[in-house]
Amino acid sequence: MTESQFARTATAANIDIDAGLRAHMTKVYGLMAVAMIITGAVAYAVGTSPTLLMAIFATPLKWVVMFAPLVVVFIFGSKIMSMKYETAQLVFWAFAALVGLSISYIFAIYTGIEIGQAFFSTAVAFAALSLYGYTTKRNLGPLGSFLIIGVVGLIVVSIINIFMANEGLSIAISAIGVLLFAGLTAYDTQNIKNTYLQLRVAQGEEFAAKAGIMGALQLYLNFLNMFIMLLHLMGAMRE
Repeated sequence: MTESQFARTATAANIDIDAGLRAHMTKVYGLMAVAMIITGAVAYAVGTSPTLLMAIFATPLKWVVMFAPLVVVFIFGSKIMSMKYETAQLVFWAFAALVGLSISYIFAIYTGIEIGQAFFSTAVAFAALSLYGYTTKRNLGPLGSFLIIGVVGLIVVSIINIFMANEGLSIAISAIGVLLFAGLTAYDTQNIKNTYLQLRVAQGEEFAAKAGIMGALQLYLNFLNMFIMLLHLMGAMRE
C-alpha cells in the first residue's frame, strides 16, 4: 500500500468513526429525551390529581414510591449488559415512569412558573455542560472520581435528612447537589463518547448500543437531579 493509499484509508476510517459516534450520541440523547417525556407525563398526571397524591403520599406507600427508583437503578445498572437491547430500553422507560411517580409531589408544592423556570434553567445548563464534555480535550476522569464520591456522600446525607427534616441541611444538600450533577454531566458525556469508541472496536456495535442506554440513564439522572435540586432552591428563596 502506497503512502497516499494509506492516508486515504485512514481518513475513511476516521470519517466512519465520526459518523458512528455522532449517530451513537444522537441515540443517547434521544433515549434520554423520551425518558424525560415519560417522567414528565407521569408526574403531571399524578401530581395534578389530588386523589392520587393523597393515595400515595398520605400513606405508607410513599416510602415504596420514594425508594423504589433507587433500588431499580442499581439493579438495572448491574444487569443491563446481560439484557437484550430492546429489553434494556423498555426497562429504562419503565424506570422513567416510576421516577415520574416519585416526583409527582412537585405539582402540589411548586407553582407552574417555578417548575418551568427550573426546567428551562436546567436545560440550558445541561446543554452547555454536555457540549463541553463532548468537545473538551481535557481528561475529566480525575474530576469524575471526586464527583462520584461526593454524590455517594450526598445520597447518604439525604436519606438521613428524610428523618431529620432539617430545612437548612436540605438547602445545603440541594446547592451542593446542583454543582455535583452539573460536573457529572460534563464528565458522563465525555465518558459516553470514550466508552463508545472503545467498545465499538472491542465488543461490537450491539454492546456499544447497550452501553449507550446506560449513558442515557446517567445523563437522565444528572438532568433530573439538577432540576429537582434547583427547584428546591427556588422554593426556598420564595419562602
